[in-house]
Amino acid sequence: MSSSSQFPQDVRASGPSACYPQLTRLAETGRAPVTFYIDGEPVQALTGDTLLTAILTHQRHVRISEFSGTPRAGFCMIGACQDCWVRCETVHAEGGDAQLTRLRACSTTVQAGMRIVTRAADANEVHGGSHG
Repeated sequence: MSSSSQFPQDVRASGPSACYPQLTRLAETGRAPVTFYIDGEPVQALTGDTLLTAILTHQRHVRISEFSGTPRAGFCMIGACQDCWVRCETVHAEGGDAQLTRLRACSTTVQAGMRIVTRAADANEVHGGSHG
């Protein structure tokens, strides 16, 4: 199978399994819910979840690689491999352009109101053409 047919550009439309999240929560369901945003969509996590857990309980990948366009779901889960980088959008109260901060999803705790950008194209739009 060629890489282009294996990893279509719109990963969310890649077949029946695309609608199922990568992780299913089996325990610790009694913690308080926290609302945050993945690519502009409001979703819920539980207090104390890492971004990696919070994102993968809603979708099958943490980010789309800016280099290959393939989905990434983390690798080492201890902050060493840098496969789980996401960007967090911050809009300042006084206005101005949104700023993007890179975060390791495996070692960052989800916070209420976080606006996570998982697609390089979306990060490019927010950051005015730069991937930094």
